Amino acid sequence: MKLPRRTFLHLAAGGAVLPAALRVARAETYPTRPVHLIVAFAAGGTNDIVARMLGQSLSERLGQRLVIENRPGAGSNIGTEMVVRAAPDGYTLLMAGTPNAINATLYDKLPFNFTSDIAPVAAILNMPDVMEVNPSLPVRTIPEFIAYARANPGKIAMASAGTGGATHLAGELFKAMTGINMVHVPYRGDAPALVDLMGGQVQVMFDLMPASIEYIKAGKLRALGVTTAARSEALPDLPTVGEFVPGYEASAWLGVAAPAKTPVEIIDKLNREINAVLSDLKFKARLADLGASVLPGSPAEFGKLIADETGKWGGVIRAANIKLE
Repeated sequence: MKLPRRTFLHLAAGGAVLPAALRVARAETYPTRPVHLIVAFAAGGTNDIVARMLGQSLSERLGQRLVIENRPGAGSNIGTEMVVRAAPDGYTLLMAGTPNAINATLYDKLPFNFTSDIAPVAAILNMPDVMEVNPSLPVRTIPEFIAYARANPGKIAMASAGTGGATHLAGELFKAMTGINMVHVPYRGDAPALVDLMGGQVQVMFDLMPASIEYIKAGKLRALGVTTAARSEALPDLPTVGEFVPGYEASAWLGVAAPAKTPVEIIDKLNREINAVLSDLKFKARLADLGASVLPGSPAEFGKLIADETGKWGGVIRAANIKLE
């Protein structure tokens, strides 16, 4: 049967509108069951703490429980792969962070491509490292440290929480931009590295602020600068490294990502609700206690951050010829 032209056009227009209506309805009803947020690190660390803070507030806004699942291993790759392989329906999300950007180059072979296999949802925070030294080292400022290192090439031991980790690469970036020679000493985590730094077995470390701030306040470590572009509210009198080494910036960031091909309307809804949580004064204050600042923005802005950080740390890894043992 041949339909009249006007009837045909009317039905065609209706068919075009229907998918859009379904998308809107899907966004309005999502979520209809608990959402799982995968933390690719062990419980108790910064990633886990922030995920549980976010989960509490976001659950209230979404009207569904946000279940935090810890899937540690392989420098965050195990948990990340779990999300990459999950259904792109908004019910399995990833607490993404700096290690994801680093691992894209650090690991020769990964079963996924982080930048193309995930969909950025929303950034959450930006957190500085602190450049800190043993108080016995005869330096009190970054220019004094650089001068001392140049006068003592290869005699300063630089601790890190592990080869290829964020604390290691922050130090390698500093070495590259200042031209100084320091010996890298990797540890299995922050805690043993800080013990040896306070004991004088190593002389300097670029460590995440939450792990070090109490030792700094107690005078057990001497802070020389923060690694973010702006000064930290937690240590407002401490200069940034970039004030003395122009262009230097190294920070830890966290955000929420979803599997690629997750419907854009679900991503946009999650982005709106996460940004609403970030605007809450109590949530901001709790992050400030960790030395972190909120990082609101669109999915596209978070995607640009991921791409920029992946390129930046990839360059540092290749220049320093960093290899996993």
